Amino acid sequence: MSPAYLCPAENLLNMKQIFEDTATAFALKSDSELERAYFLFKLISNEPLVRIGTAVTNFAINARLPVEGLIRATVFDHFCGGVNEEDCLPIIDKMFQKGVCSILDYSVEGQQMENRLDGALENILRVLDFVKEKDAIPFAVFKPTAFGRFGLLEKKSSGAALDADEKAEWDRIVNRYDTACKKAFDLDVSLLIDAEESWIQDAADELALQMMRRYNKERAVVFNTAQLYRWDRLDFLKELHKTGKKEGFKVGIKAVRGAYMEKENTRAEEMGYQSPICASKLATDRNFDEAIVYMAAHMDTFSIFAGTHNEESSYKFMELIDAKGMAHNDNRLWFGQLFGMSDHISFNMARKGYNVAKYLPYGPVRDVMPYLIRRAEENTSVAGQTSRELELLKKEKARRKV
Repeated sequence: MSPAYLCPAENLLNMKQIFEDTATAFALKSDSELERAYFLFKLISNEPLVRIGTAVTNFAINARLPVEGLIRATVFDHFCGGVNEEDCLPIIDKMFQKGVCSILDYSVEGQQMENRLDGALENILRVLDFVKEKDAIPFAVFKPTAFGRFGLLEKKSSGAALDADEKAEWDRIVNRYDTACKKAFDLDVSLLIDAEESWIQDAADELALQMMRRYNKERAVVFNTAQLYRWDRLDFLKELHKTGKKEGFKVGIKAVRGAYMEKENTRAEEMGYQSPICASKLATDRNFDEAIVYMAAHMDTFSIFAGTHNEESSYKFMELIDAKGMAHNDNRLWFGQLFGMSDHISFNMARKGYNVAKYLPYGPVRDVMPYLIRRAEENTSVAGQTSRELELLKKEKARRKV
């Protein structure tokens, strides 16, 4: 479908600007939680402070200094649900009262040992039971590097031949994927597979496709993630659509912009190949919106999870849903944001009856620190997003004082 179909700016202005409703957005936040959020985003907006804070935090964690209490009372409690699944339940139930679902995201990164990879599988299997039991948790999620060693995924993606030990290791990765996806299928729930860096993504895509062929015959049980800051991902979706139509399986896609831009561009420059990242933010935004339009035009095959903190893309997708006469709560259509961010999008969309889910990270405080540091760095690099959070928090603080 032509990009001209995307709703122009004047149409967006004619829509009711629901994201300005801060009373709905922050209804679950106490005054002290509102102040903490404002303080954190104020800090995050200062790049030198983030750099210094990151270095100091890394030193304190590595030196085993007793800083967990301070971290938990500030950045951890704002961006994470707790240290384990049970710890997250009060937040999950509170958000669900406002129509916002949760996706439990075990955010411990960088595991390499086989016992840790097997432990990640056990964790996902446990979360799938939560998904089955609680309407408030519609999906489980895992990262490919939770189930397989980064170096092996990189080698597999490069097309290099694996030796006998690596083939056995690869088989164990496939088995972890299959065990998790089969359980999701047996429980009749859905499973999101997050994206990774481009140089290991081909192997991750191969695994996701294998699972879709096996378990997505009737509906989208398995969802792969497309990072639309990559200029090749729209063509990737079109090819996946053709394959799904030809072979008779449904395609679940979580559409996001992407999380590794600086790393991707730096590696491409250092190694002398074309960066997989779009040339500009405008090109990324266009790619994301065109991908949503393409998938929405083929709902006989696709189920869409639009993971976005972008207001304009959210408005465009909402208008597209209405233009096609699809129900706001059609189970093939989901919007998602991260816990601790973009509450003005999540809670206001949920109030309008759309399917909305928050990624709710959890895990031991020390183990989750790499995730939290990346979150702070990403917010610093996206200045407009941080300033928007501050603007809305300031507006709500003023509203409560009236």
